[in-house]
Amino acid sequence: MRRNRVYKKFHTPDVVYDRIDLGRFINAVMHDGKKSVAEKVVYGAFDQIKKETGEDPIEVFEKAIENASPLLEVASRRVGGANYQVPREVRPARRFMLAIRWIVDAARKKSGKPMSAKLADELVAASRNDGAAIKKKQDMHRMAEANRAFAHFAR
Repeated sequence: MRRNRVYKKFHTPDVVYDRIDLGRFINAVMHDGKKSVAEKVVYGAFDQIKKETGEDPIEVFEKAIENASPLLEVASRRVGGANYQVPREVRPARRFMLAIRWIVDAARKKSGKPMSAKLADELVAASRNDGAAIKKKQDMHRMAEANRAFAHFAR
C-alpha cells in the first residue's frame, strides 16, 4: 500500500532580516501561538549579542546552527528479534531542525534570566563550539560511533 505524498512546506521569512531560517527559529521559540512574543525574544537576543560581542548577530546565529548540527544519529532497527542502534547520516532538513531544537531547549532549561538573555548566551556558546546544544550533538556522535559495528544493518 502506498503512503500519502508529503509536500514541501513553504516557510515564511522573519520580518526584520527577511530570512527563512530565522523565521523557522522564531517559530521554534514560539509558545502557545504567541509569535510577537517569540519575535521580541529572538530580536532581543540578537540585540544583546550585538552589544556584548560586537559581532553581527546573523553570523553568530549561522555559526551556532552550523556547529550544533549533527552529522550522524542512531536509529533503532529490529533484526532477528533484537533491536540495534544503527548509525545513519542525518538529512539536511532534520539536521537544521535538531540544531534549532537543541539550542532553544538548552536556553529554556537555564534559569534566573529573561529568555532573550538565555537565548543570546546559548547562541554565542554554540557559535564558539561549547554549551549544552553542542554537548548534545557530541553525545549523539559518540553514540553513533559506539554503534558503528551495526552500520551494516542500515537500509
